[in-house]
Amino acid sequence: MIQIDDTLISLDLLERHFICDLGICKGACCIEGESGAPLEEEELPLLEEALPEVWDDLSPEAQAIIEEQGVAYVDSDGDLVTSIVNGKDCVFTCYDSDGTCKCAIEKAYREGRVRFYKPISCHLYPVRITKYAGFTAVNYHRWDICKAAELLGAREKLPLYRFLREPLVRRFGEEWYHALSECAAAYNAEG
Repeated sequence: MIQIDDTLISLDLLERHFICDLGICKGACCIEGESGAPLEEEELPLLEEALPEVWDDLSPEAQAIIEEQGVAYVDSDGDLVTSIVNGKDCVFTCYDSDGTCKCAIEKAYREGRVRFYKPISCHLYPVRITKYAGFTAVNYHRWDICKAAELLGAREKLPLYRFLREPLVRRFGEEWYHALSECAAAYNAEG
């Protein structure tokens, strides 16, 4: 473990290699799982604000779920998560011509239609953040659906923390990320 400020960071972020390989996984992390993507409370109004801009990108099933229960719900663990369709797809999924699952919110952001990129838990994946009394845990969530990403990352020798630079900076700030990079350099120098 590495500690930076009030965060405890798993060494997996330094030791594991990772590059998303959408050509292989087809965006399975937005489809598989027991519940929707974890949300921060302040993200809920941002999702609701973006909803009119992405509405036509969503499936009729997703639209029906949103009309019935909204863009989010509290799951069995007591966490606020995005609503899901048929126990699988996040309501904000959309598919491109080759069947790859994409995020309608991110698509709209990249097209300049909304100001919210996407939930931070989605941006950070496969890293998961867990808040405890007095500290925040930053862990790598290993899952079989990401095996191709691990293989590609190993082939390219790209550590997980470097692959996730943008979302880690978004969540923790540039100074925190710089400290993590320094820790990684020292850790690697020790061998």
